[in-house]
Amino acid sequence: MVVLRKAVAGLSEAALNRFARRAVRAVGLLGQANILVTTNREMKSLNLRFRSRNAPTDVLSFPPGSELPTRDVGDIAISAEMAAKNGKRLGHSAAEEVKILTLHGLLHLAGYDHEHDNGRMARREQQLRIQLGLRSGLIERNTVNRPRVQRRGKRVWAAIRTALPSKPKPVRRKR
Repeated sequence: MVVLRKAVAGLSEAALNRFARRAVRAVGLLGQANILVTTNREMKSLNLRFRSRNAPTDVLSFPPGSELPTRDVGDIAISAEMAAKNGKRLGHSAAEEVKILTLHGLLHLAGYDHEHDNGRMARREQQLRIQLGLRSGLIERNTVNRPRVQRRGKRVWAAIRTALPSKPKPVRRKR
């Protein structure tokens, strides 16, 4: 089930439902994902409540809450505002960005964790992105042309961000 609490240009609830059903099957999940597309304000509230981070984020995934049998594979919350901003920055539509974020959220619901899996989720996201006809994946674009630095505070990250190009250059991969 999809709920668009915040409208996304070029994307209807029906279109996102169709995409989500395809993506759920592609990821290998059985059931239905509940997807909420909402505002930065609500995403900030959810992020604070469930992750203790007082800032909006682009996507959050919530596995099913009980051990009772259910057809739901979990819930995904997406910021329409961040999707529009990132889509514009990356040269594609907000609608496509919402689909990219949906795929990323579904992979988390399938048990992937890009912070601890040595690139396994990134590789799977790239395969599925190609299969589903999407542009660059969330993990892929967040690591391309970005130096790996331990979290050392805001000053280090500010220095890195100012040194990066505003648009990441495409990576040519050998096949």
